[in-house]
Amino acid sequence: MKQILRLGVVFFLSSCHHTAPKIESQSHSSHSTSLISWQGWSDDLFARASKQNKLILLDLEAVWCHWCHVMEEKTYSNPEVATLITFHFIAVRVDQDSRPDLSNRYGEYGWPATIVFDSKGNELTKQRGYIDPIEMKNLLELLVSNPSDPALLQQRKTLSVSQGSQTLDKDQIQKLKGIHRSSYDFEEGGWGFGHKFIDLPCVDYEFSQFQNDPKAKQITAQTLDALEALIDPVWGGVYQYSTHGDWVHPHFEKIMTIQTQSILAYAHGYQFLEYSRYQDFAQRVYDYLIEFLMSSDGSFYTSQDADLIPGQHSEGYFSLGDRARRKKGIPRIDKNIYARENGWVIEALAGLYGATGNPEFLSRAVSASQMMLRDYRLEHGGFRHDERDQGAYLGDSLSMGKALLSLYEHTANRSWLKHSEQALAYIDSQFTNPDSKVGGYITSLHTIAGKAALPDREEHIALTRYANSLHDYTGNSDYDVIAKRAMRYLSIPEIARQAYTAGVLLADQELSQEPIHITVVGSKSDVQAKRLFQKALSFPLIYRRIEWKDPVEGPLPNPDVDYPVLKKAAAFLCTQKTCSSPLYTEEELEKRIEKSS
Repeated sequence: MKQILRLGVVFFLSSCHHTAPKIESQSHSSHSTSLISWQGWSDDLFARASKQNKLILLDLEAVWCHWCHVMEEKTYSNPEVATLITFHFIAVRVDQDSRPDLSNRYGEYGWPATIVFDSKGNELTKQRGYIDPIEMKNLLELLVSNPSDPALLQQRKTLSVSQGSQTLDKDQIQKLKGIHRSSYDFEEGGWGFGHKFIDLPCVDYEFSQFQNDPKAKQITAQTLDALEALIDPVWGGVYQYSTHGDWVHPHFEKIMTIQTQSILAYAHGYQFLEYSRYQDFAQRVYDYLIEFLMSSDGSFYTSQDADLIPGQHSEGYFSLGDRARRKKGIPRIDKNIYARENGWVIEALAGLYGATGNPEFLSRAVSASQMMLRDYRLEHGGFRHDERDQGAYLGDSLSMGKALLSLYEHTANRSWLKHSEQALAYIDSQFTNPDSKVGGYITSLHTIAGKAALPDREEHIALTRYANSLHDYTGNSDYDVIAKRAMRYLSIPEIARQAYTAGVLLADQELSQEPIHITVVGSKSDVQAKRLFQKALSFPLIYRRIEWKDPVEGPLPNPDVDYPVLKKAAAFLCTQKTCSSPLYTEEELEKRIEKSS
């Protein structure tokens, strides 16, 4: 049986009114002078390689990536390299954002990632990052002369198929806590000692420990303050990461996952720590999204390039002011619209609304959701990645399902909950891993040379927490089964102990405990009921269940508490064992939740 989750109480995030005009990116083609005839990934790729007696070279790139541009300009434009590739390889280039299955499979290699396959789909070599022309020429010649040379293959660790479990045991929890805390940089802030970037689960896990760990406040404040150095001082938005073990050597690309994680991190920081500067920081990220990455229909683009001119470092450019930058041009914006990225934005903006009460954030989230439901939702409730995809990726339905659940939490509009449930049902029906030894869910319906896609750890963290929360809100036991199936995969030791263990700890923690449960009872047209609901949303709680019971709508989706009919609006706070008396004012609600946390 679950037990009540003890969470700290303090505060976290921002508001904004955008007035600046929309801007267009300057167009630069990083592949305009290529000597190689690049092809896209296709189902018949390996059959063609067999027929032509060629190997397959996959250049898995990110359109915003500086070193991808450099590799095109220097390596793939080298005549000797190009000749070798043309005669002995089928050259395939894929934007990793467009193919989440390939991105998840090879993301550990960084961008660019270079993978060479034989015609049977066997990986002959996997190379990480930039390869200079001489090194690439030597690599290609070795592949052609002796593709079975063991020196070519950087071996992946074999995944243990030891039995997972529905929750972590005490020994696992202690080990994962030790890994999480030992990876924290107490001098510079942030987790890890090389690259510096925001990892939302790490921050949220520390917030969830406020009551139990005196270091949690120091850690979260230090990290969120340090992150400010990666906020573009001119246009806003957060650079992807910094090198050199500090926060002041940024890589200038702005990708959506970093923008949305930063918004939520600062939103939660404002709620827990009550520092107004975190509202300001979140505002600067939001402003950037609206001006640079929002499309005319209210949905959101994917990223902005690190380079104004592909392959040329842009440190000088980003040191300029607004007018000087615009005179030179705007780094390329990837205007692909993906459901996964839009789900991230919707969830972030809903969370920002909850922290600040600014209705503009919620309005933007609702507009993007309506567009996604209209153009990207599939008949059976899942979501396509882009306009062509037919729902082949777990990440899109997962991201949108979580976003729709967040909209239900922040609006109490049950239509959002219905759509969220349908997305989870689609995930369960399509992505259950056929390999029962490993379990969990595969990241894609696509195969590589007949080989099924692999599960992805970060998706399982998100899926466990999402399915568990949906179970809390609906009482549907099927969702509890999904959450525990995903957790079984996460509990495999080799999976659980990978870097950044906080997400696994959060998933296990939420499965093992009850959320703080706050319900407002009263008409949705009642002013005091609205105030109580907004107050509940603003509380510093990572794991929570917030609902609004309007008598005209009938029972709540999970009617596990029988609330009395009252003459005026009130809130109730329930734990596993008890429910409070009616709380009629925001002050009463605040005192009661502080007492329970």
